[in-house]
Amino acid sequence: MQLKDFFISYTGKDKEWAVWIGQQLEDAGYSVILQDWDFGSGQNFVRNMDKASRNSRRTIAVLSPDYFKATYTPAEWTAAFRQDPKGEKGTLLPVLVRECRKQLKGLFGPIAYIDLAGKDEVTARQRLIDGVKGPQRPTTPPPFPGP
Repeated sequence: MQLKDFFISYTGKDKEWAVWIGQQLEDAGYSVILQDWDFGSGQNFVRNMDKASRNSRRTIAVLSPDYFKATYTPAEWTAAFRQDPKGEKGTLLPVLVRECRKQLKGLFGPIAYIDLAGKDEVTARQRLIDGVKGPQRPTTPPPFPGP
């Protein structure tokens, strides 16, 4: 199986956000694994999560208060964290969709996240796409700051 660009980790209460994020990424040319699209009825959910994690370059954690209370999401994000504990490759990419900054402690604390909470659709899409691309050098030189 060819590696996908992203596995989207989310809890059921954030399904609409996860599906929206997945669609935006696919529209931008990325490939995704999303439970709602790729896990079939009667299949082993835990096995599918393991395969999704191993067959994706990066994991997007769709963050909300419910994400931190869910049963399976810790296994999903910690698998990504384990692959890149220093955060040099951006394997774990948190995307905040509902306010939960107070829960961003411990291992999540120092990881930069994409903040979509409270943003309109156009702004959220731009932040998402810019965030997954990572830092980019400008394509045009900056203006001269002198006199």
